[in-house]
Amino acid sequence: MTKKDKKLEKKTSIGGQAVMEGVMMRGRSAMATAVRDQDGIIRVESTRIKPVNKRPLFLRLPLVRGCVSFVESMITGTKTLMRSAEVYGEGEPSKFEKWLAEKLKINLMGIVIGLSLILGAALAMFLFIWLPITLTSLIEKLVGNGFVFDKIAKAFIEGGIKILIFILYISLASLLKDIKRTFMYHGAEHKTITCYEKGLDLTVENVKKCSRIHDRCGTTYMVLLLIISIFVFVLVEALFDLYGINIEGIYRSLLKIGLLPFVAGISYEILKGLSKTTSPIFYPFKIPGILIQKFLTTKEPTDDMIEVAITAFKTVYDMDEDESIETKKFVVPEKLNKLTERVRKELLENGIEETAESEWIVSIALGINRSEVYKDTLITPKNIEIINKIVKERITGRPLWYCIGNTEFYGYKIKVDERVLIPRPETEELVANALKVIKEDSTVLDLCTGSGAIAIAIQKEKNCKVIASDISTDAISLATENAKLNGANIEFITSNLFENLGDIKFDVIISNPPYIKSEDIASLQKEVKDFEPNLALDGGVDGLDFYRNIIENANKHLNDNGYIFFEFGINQENDIKEMLKDYKNVEIIKDLQGVNRIIKAVKNV
Repeated sequence: MTKKDKKLEKKTSIGGQAVMEGVMMRGRSAMATAVRDQDGIIRVESTRIKPVNKRPLFLRLPLVRGCVSFVESMITGTKTLMRSAEVYGEGEPSKFEKWLAEKLKINLMGIVIGLSLILGAALAMFLFIWLPITLTSLIEKLVGNGFVFDKIAKAFIEGGIKILIFILYISLASLLKDIKRTFMYHGAEHKTITCYEKGLDLTVENVKKCSRIHDRCGTTYMVLLLIISIFVFVLVEALFDLYGINIEGIYRSLLKIGLLPFVAGISYEILKGLSKTTSPIFYPFKIPGILIQKFLTTKEPTDDMIEVAITAFKTVYDMDEDESIETKKFVVPEKLNKLTERVRKELLENGIEETAESEWIVSIALGINRSEVYKDTLITPKNIEIINKIVKERITGRPLWYCIGNTEFYGYKIKVDERVLIPRPETEELVANALKVIKEDSTVLDLCTGSGAIAIAIQKEKNCKVIASDISTDAISLATENAKLNGANIEFITSNLFENLGDIKFDVIISNPPYIKSEDIASLQKEVKDFEPNLALDGGVDGLDFYRNIIENANKHLNDNGYIFFEFGINQENDIKEMLKDYKNVEIIKDLQGVNRIIKAVKNV
């Protein structure tokens, strides 16, 4: 290594572990797991952990800290593996597990982790304690002629068998596709940490050039543990011989189990010491772990695996440096029916009691019919994230259709946001009645167009000439987007009613103008008064300002026998009818709820 390379070197305590389709990194004060889900998106879950220097002194003592680290690694590793499987869509609980959770209120994850640790410990005891002892006895018998190994020889033979079992176990496991991919992520984890320690920028290209072998690897720790256990057990056997103590059978197995914490502690301290030196003197002690890593437990990762490892590392590094960074939780797959119910409950808890809203949110976000939202199908995190975002916005009081970003009007998709009023179903009835008199050669004016919904529906249905105006440049901008989205040929004009329309005459003038009394605005629903544009709501002191203005000027913009259509508010029909006294065939039309809502009139010739 050159002097320049040495200057670039950085030290880090960050270590990691490969998990299902991802990597977990653990730093000084934080831990993060990054997993690539089935949609190809990297998901991150992070948590704060208690720094080692803030633990009780006893837990930081040499040997003790190694034992603590060993137990922590087992528990954390199991939890993280299971959690990563959930993200990848492999952790859906069975019907029995659901029953336990719902009826007995049992923490399933805790039970599964506990059972996994117990079964793992049992398998380890079988493979690395009982089986080596049994095979050693079998070898002793096979030698024949009454030959008996002494206890020290047995300890060495058992140790050798343990190492062979360990290598065989990993070799067989690596034949499984999922395990092979996990070993590739293991390689990505090592390469990423090495890249940082070399002082290089954490890019995929830089990480690819780095070694997948690392001194602080858990594989090296396990190899050290197995080797050191041989010498510890040999030493104990020698001491027992010295004092004439004879332990055989189950007691010998229990003795080995009892010595494991001590062995774990020694192995940890040796690994820690070896990782701090590059002296050739200690290289022989590193070789076993290096060889196992190179040929078995790490594989060359793909670029996308490296991206995952970099994400996990950067998350932990940033959290170690900045305590204000918030933790994250994985978005995991959910069953559609459970998802819909969760959304409903969340809305209900925030004062939104309309069940249909939860169904609308889920169905629109997923592009399915409302009738399908209670199916028992699994939904990916990508789609759940979209739904969660909509719900988060909705519980602030923001109208549902603003949260979704669009609504349907007369069969056409209309984009909506705070620039325009959300088109209502009753306005569709206004359009339906106007379409009865509009012909293909008609010229139609939509006043106070807002989102452009009325103009778009009329132009698309009759393919006639439509001009739409609004005083709001923001509304005209959005209406233009909507016309383009729906392929509607409409001329939009920014105008205060007829102000900028010149001498153009129309066969039909249609409008849904602002008609709320100024004093009533404050008493409207939060969704309306706090989010929808006041400009589209406020109709003046009595709510009729726009009707007066339009009717006063409409005559000179209507062709003979031209029609005028208005939508209006409750109990406004008589006042508007009076304003239309110079028109003929004035008709009040009820909406589907039986409420007077639309007025139609014809220009007198």
